[in-house]
Amino acid sequence: MEQITSTANPRVREVILLGEKSRYRRESGLFTVEGRREISACLKGGFVPRTVFYCPQIIPEAEVAGLFGDASAEFVGISENVYSRMAYRGTTEGLVAVFRSRELGLANISVDAAGAPFVIVLESVEKPGNLGAVLRTADASGAAAVIVCDPLTDLYNPNLIRASIGGIFTVPVAACSSEDAFEWLHSKGFQILTAQLQDSSPYYDIDFRRPTAVVFGTESLGLREFWRERSDRKIMIPMLGKLDSLNVSTSVAILSYEAVRQKQAAK
Repeated sequence: MEQITSTANPRVREVILLGEKSRYRRESGLFTVEGRREISACLKGGFVPRTVFYCPQIIPEAEVAGLFGDASAEFVGISENVYSRMAYRGTTEGLVAVFRSRELGLANISVDAAGAPFVIVLESVEKPGNLGAVLRTADASGAAAVIVCDPLTDLYNPNLIRASIGGIFTVPVAACSSEDAFEWLHSKGFQILTAQLQDSSPYYDIDFRRPTAVVFGTESLGLREFWRERSDRKIMIPMLGKLDSLNVSTSVAILSYEAVRQKQAAK
């Protein structure tokens, strides 16, 4: 079993670069995942591990082997000082894995119209924390997919993986242009709703018991005219206070669970 004890080792540098540089992740086709729960979600999502770095002083070999099962990967022991240098989020779980990335496109999303799928569409989301929170809601509410249009954040960003608690691997996710997303949704027979305050109906007056996609804009700029002009209906969450803005992840949660409520009530 190979052991790495020096932080100057080039393999340590590779892991650090994968954590810090989106360009390096993109060019290498690799990304890193830390933590048992996130790694388990990544494996269940069908991602293939290349290298597993673990610190035997923190996590036993048997536990590492049990987590990865028969997955084909290289296992490398590292010292505690090397782990502290590798670890992006400063945890003490003693485990960092390098996975092979894959194209996250619309072709990877499969929907069954009979089940009244609910799809969350985000336009130009920038903050990994917001996208991570949306993915957690999507997982919890059983959303069919999350489509990220014209993304401003890397979907393999370690902050996103952490914020989603692995939800990026448990929910079908696609990154594409707004134009491609619209054509795909239209071809699948989705009603397309835009979440906005202007010229809108309250969300609880909308029938979510059919294939539905709700498009959310950024908190700072709102939705582009592209989606406003093409939506079937415009919906709003009533604002009864003095402010007129909810965090996008909160808005997603409210509308996602309205869809859940309606579909469960119809059973």
